[in-house]
Amino acid sequence: MFLGVIVALLAVNSRAASAPNIVFILADDLGASDLSCYGSDFYKSPNIDKLAGRGMKFTQAYAACNVCSPTRASIMTGKYPARLKLTTYLPGRPDRPDQMLKQPKIFQHLALEEVTLAEMLKKAGYTCGAFGKWHLGGPGFYPEQQGFDVYVAGTANGGDPDSKDPGKGEYGITTAAEKFIRENKAKPFFAYVAYHSVHIPLNVRHELIEKYKALPPGHVHTNAIYAGMIESMDNCVGHLMDTLKSLKLDKNTIVIFFSDNGGLSVHEGQHTPATSNAPFRGGKGYLYEGGHREPLIVVWPRVIKPGSICDAPVCSIDFFPTFKDIAHVPGDVDPNVDGVNIVPLLEQTGAIQRDALYWHYPHYSNQGGKPGGAIRVGDFKLIENFEDGSLELYNLKDDVGEQHNLTEQMPQKALELEGKLDLWRRATGAQMPEPNQEWQNMTTGFLSR
Repeated sequence: MFLGVIVALLAVNSRAASAPNIVFILADDLGASDLSCYGSDFYKSPNIDKLAGRGMKFTQAYAACNVCSPTRASIMTGKYPARLKLTTYLPGRPDRPDQMLKQPKIFQHLALEEVTLAEMLKKAGYTCGAFGKWHLGGPGFYPEQQGFDVYVAGTANGGDPDSKDPGKGEYGITTAAEKFIRENKAKPFFAYVAYHSVHIPLNVRHELIEKYKALPPGHVHTNAIYAGMIESMDNCVGHLMDTLKSLKLDKNTIVIFFSDNGGLSVHEGQHTPATSNAPFRGGKGYLYEGGHREPLIVVWPRVIKPGSICDAPVCSIDFFPTFKDIAHVPGDVDPNVDGVNIVPLLEQTGAIQRDALYWHYPHYSNQGGKPGGAIRVGDFKLIENFEDGSLELYNLKDDVGEQHNLTEQMPQKALELEGKLDLWRRATGAQMPEPNQEWQNMTTGFLSR
């Protein structure tokens, strides 16, 4: 007991000594089981695995949405996408006559009035750089207008897979981030490194594809192109870590590895489905666990115990308040932040206080997902389908694959969570879909024949 208190005090004192650098690495569409340190026996990610060995691996980390832009907005602001009126990818999927509901109009950018991670960290003297995918607005709403000092977009696709920067432009993004780190090594910096991997179209060097094609059958994951993309991104993560070490910055730099939504598990273009999110159900575009359960690794030298594992549910809205604490940002930056500070989990000094986690997706996804909302309280998760009002209740502790709907067995629990979800929507001003008159006319006409 006494020894535990001493360790906790040493951790707090060590992090109070100086504000650490922060490198936030964000993958695109990487599923919760797509890394070897998360159980894949086909995909190889040795450099990311090393991060897990040096830091803390989370087993129940969530994106705030099942598609990209809303989660990225939640990372930047610490707010639920519903509160931001940015609940699907930009620019969004148009309404269609064959859809029962009409989707609400979303903001086409992250509002400039929102306080971003970069704007918040600059209050503590950080220099901030963004590299790679932004996807939170066009001209006038780029990272430079959202608090970042440097922005290098790179390329979404490297073109020829055997060119100097093959695949998804990951090497160019990495080079730009390394240059920023070298130029700012003498002061606190925040590097937001957002790769385009492993988003479609799938693309990587031919030699990597052949390497994985040669592996024997019998794996849950089988996509050789996707496997090569993971390895290529992993190599870039290794380059970043080598740069930090060569500059002697590795001992005072927090490294976060995360993904924006679940892996693409359905057919959507050439060489897809990209992956399987097993044991989780569904994938990108769906409100099931496979749509928003993510890999999350945090390395914090001298604070996080190497090789530690955290089973507490956390979410992308939590990075903002956590970084505020870590960077010693003074004052109340934004009173409407939804996330909670997870430093107690990182330091292993205590639990976090959170009543529930919420998702709001009033849209039709390109992957087949339909408008709905979800809430998790403890081990129970409820999904509400907006088309017909039907409910799905799951106990994730016993049924992580969401195969057994408990609504009939536990009607009171389902109604309790439904009511809680509805109250949250009202509190955040969540926009709801409306009846689609075109669909009603089409349906009425078909039935009257």
